[in-house]
Amino acid sequence: MTLGTAEAGRNQGNPLLWCAKARRAHYDPVPDSATAVNAHQGATGTMLPVVPGVVHGARRVVLFGPPGIGKTAAAGVLGQQLGLPVLKLAPSPQDARVPYTGLLELALALQPLPAARELATGIDKAVGVPGSADPAGTALRLRRLTATLLLDTPPLTLVVDNAQWLDTASAAVLRWALRLAPDLPVIAAERTWRPGSEGHWCGEDPCAVRIPALTPDQVATLLSPYRLTPYQVTQAHIRSGGNPALALAFAGACGLTTDLPAAQGLVDDLVLPPAARRLVNGWLGTVSAEVQELLTVAALDDRPDRELLSRLAGPPAENLLAEAEAAGLINIGQVDGKIRFAAAAIGAELAARPPVATRRLLHARLAEASRDSIRRDRHTTLAADTNDPQSADCADRAADRARLRGEPALAAELSLLAAERTPEADADLLTERALTAVRDAAHNGDLPRGQAAVRLVLNHDSSPANRVNALITLIDSGGQHLYNGDKLFADALHEAAEHPDLTAQILVRQAIWANVNGDPDRACAQAARAASLARNAGDTATTAMALTMQARIQRILGRPQADTTLGHALSLPRSPHIPLNARPEQLSARHAIFDDRLDEARSALLPLLVEAERTGDAEGTVDVLRSLAEVEIRAGRCGLALNYAGRALSLTDRAALDPAPACYTSALVEGTASCTDSALAHARRGADTSRREDNKVFLSRNLFVLGHLLLVTGRPKEALEALEEVRALEKHQQVRDPSILRWHADLAQSLISLGYLDQARKLLTDTRRTATDLGRSCVLPALDRSQALLEATLGNYDAAADRLAAAADRLRHLPIERGRTLLALSQTERRGRRRASARTAAQSAADLFSTHQAHPWIEAATRTLHQLEPVPAHGSTLPRLTSAEQRCVEFAASGASNRDIATALTISVKTVEAHLTRVYRKLGIHSRIQLAHLAALTAAPAETLRPGLHK
Repeated sequence: MTLGTAEAGRNQGNPLLWCAKARRAHYDPVPDSATAVNAHQGATGTMLPVVPGVVHGARRVVLFGPPGIGKTAAAGVLGQQLGLPVLKLAPSPQDARVPYTGLLELALALQPLPAARELATGIDKAVGVPGSADPAGTALRLRRLTATLLLDTPPLTLVVDNAQWLDTASAAVLRWALRLAPDLPVIAAERTWRPGSEGHWCGEDPCAVRIPALTPDQVATLLSPYRLTPYQVTQAHIRSGGNPALALAFAGACGLTTDLPAAQGLVDDLVLPPAARRLVNGWLGTVSAEVQELLTVAALDDRPDRELLSRLAGPPAENLLAEAEAAGLINIGQVDGKIRFAAAAIGAELAARPPVATRRLLHARLAEASRDSIRRDRHTTLAADTNDPQSADCADRAADRARLRGEPALAAELSLLAAERTPEADADLLTERALTAVRDAAHNGDLPRGQAAVRLVLNHDSSPANRVNALITLIDSGGQHLYNGDKLFADALHEAAEHPDLTAQILVRQAIWANVNGDPDRACAQAARAASLARNAGDTATTAMALTMQARIQRILGRPQADTTLGHALSLPRSPHIPLNARPEQLSARHAIFDDRLDEARSALLPLLVEAERTGDAEGTVDVLRSLAEVEIRAGRCGLALNYAGRALSLTDRAALDPAPACYTSALVEGTASCTDSALAHARRGADTSRREDNKVFLSRNLFVLGHLLLVTGRPKEALEALEEVRALEKHQQVRDPSILRWHADLAQSLISLGYLDQARKLLTDTRRTATDLGRSCVLPALDRSQALLEATLGNYDAAADRLAAAADRLRHLPIERGRTLLALSQTERRGRRRASARTAAQSAADLFSTHQAHPWIEAATRTLHQLEPVPAHGSTLPRLTSAEQRCVEFAASGASNRDIATALTISVKTVEAHLTRVYRKLGIHSRIQLAHLAALTAAPAETLRPGLHK
């Protein structure tokens, strides 16, 4: 056993101090979870275990979960929160077989107490006389001695880690003794929750809490020091099931270097790293051999369910599955009965255990029991000899049916099986099936299978067309995950030498790569060259792709030829061989979104969504869902936007795609429609991922939405930092068209809030000039909103209100933007001391946001209305402020520092301090928080209502 104590405070008279000093070397046992490592030494990301709120205030707590989930760390955190010295027991597997070992550990830990010495003597007597004639008397004496010890012990928290190995004799004594010490906090950490009929030994009704698995974001934080790619982090989460120790084992298998090609995945599909195998086998060791046998059968099926296993194992299957579920190894669907392993590594380890011959026999049994024809063929294939050509034909036919049914993961597995089992003598068929396998893997975002299929092509086919086709498909499926992309492009260009049509296909992909990595000029030149080569070769599909890419970059660079180039691409025959996100129809929809032609964009995108989902194109589906989410959020259809964004993010995580694009869209939508906190989390995750991937396009997008959210939640300094980085990134990428990413108005507003008025004025002037030159009138209302706030800051309230009213009128087709503009109008009217007009504008905004269910904006409008409520008399009115004092109050209430205010008003910092001191004295307040709350109350009552304000 391992024993330790800790003190929560300094108490020289506490006898536990002696124990703490005497056993300092035993303070921390080997942690049950990797999260204990994080909590103490920072060797991994800052992932502290989360103790569920339900345990706070409970005197008896049982924390349970599988090995590595974080029970030890959670128990330690909870023990510290109670604020008492901690006495920690940690029995081992050997201790479970020795009676009273747990009691002896307790007695030795508390040796300075006389009651502890008496208990130790009593244990010696109880076990020193074998075959005692009075076992009941012995048990009663030990219960009395233990209860006396617990009652005499100074206040402490008893933590029993690995409580599943507490011997039964000690547990029985503690069960009785702890009833007599109800105020003693006890925390037990064990692997499964199995209270007997009399309840748990630590109490009849303890607070039992399962330690939850980590979420994908938490795993990303935990593994951040390993500098893994998003694909590797996603795979670590899938394979570990959110078990922190397992996730760290997979990350460790990658090493601490960044030169590992991400497409290799973390580990081989079947062979786990040694550390992961030890953890998984320890987890499996918590259930019987019969359970492990049944789970092995389940692991060999790609979608096992209760019915299938019951047909194979008979009536005992229910009890065996219940045991597995109690151990946290599986989750059983309540509705469909599907059995899902808590971590993919469990299934991988189970599937790898049987010898090849045994595994084939098990697949044969599964083929007989399966009622799904595709899965029956899968098992039949895997039961056959790998050199059997008939098994290849069987897998090929099954892959076709899986593709038609819309099961891309199953199709990818079956098509690769078909290719691998095709005889080498039939080279053409092998190549055809291998190329199909590459495409299926690409549609499913399955990089390891894609690479395996590409190797088949390169090893067995000398045709440049097929070799290039395989490499291109792998590039398309890998996207940003391919850190070795330059080498792949070089290999592909070498294979395509003297074949202009093949070279054109590669150049298109290179253009996409260059654009994502922030080199649009190079991208545009590569796309133009690809279009020329493909046109001369008569390849209309590649011509359309190249022209589409060229038009995309021309729009970014603000070149007037963009619409003409896109028109040429749209005029070419449609080809099903063009990836969906590279089609001219998809780009045309994106341009419609940029121009706020939302109905047109929606009409173009919905058919593309149907096609993407039908073909199983995961990345294409995500792109279309994201575009639809942007359409609907701008149109004010918040419910639909949330649905599309949620589906895009879910599919991104399932297919292990780069999360940055879906995070950007989720942040944009959720920040408008549901919750700014979750939106900020998405934006930060997207920005962090983009930095790791060096994806400048989506780094700027995620930083833009981060800055926007910080601005609208009242943090202009933080917003300014994010938006200034966006400006730098956009300049580096040579993005001239302000309609593509509309950060300019938000950056101007941040500058105005902090008193950088000249910078804001220049930004607005330059952006307006560019937008006008390019004919991007859709950008102007947002610029007008920021221009009006600048005018109001300078005291030109009438001009500002007129500008805002006109902007709101032009935004009737964009209800959320209109509402935001009306809120700005309300603020301007209040500052101009027209409270009635301010209330009308705020109410109009609130009505718009309520109609469209934009919850964060509903809250903002409600706060504004509350600020505009009539001022209670309280026997007197608030004192009036001078114009100088009022100007200082407005800046201070918006978050500006004294230095910022001094700069904006061209006065000294000391003058600002003097003005604010008088304001505090006049208003009877003591802080800027109170000042911000009372800022609205300093305005005089409205004299008139400005005309023309309506919804």
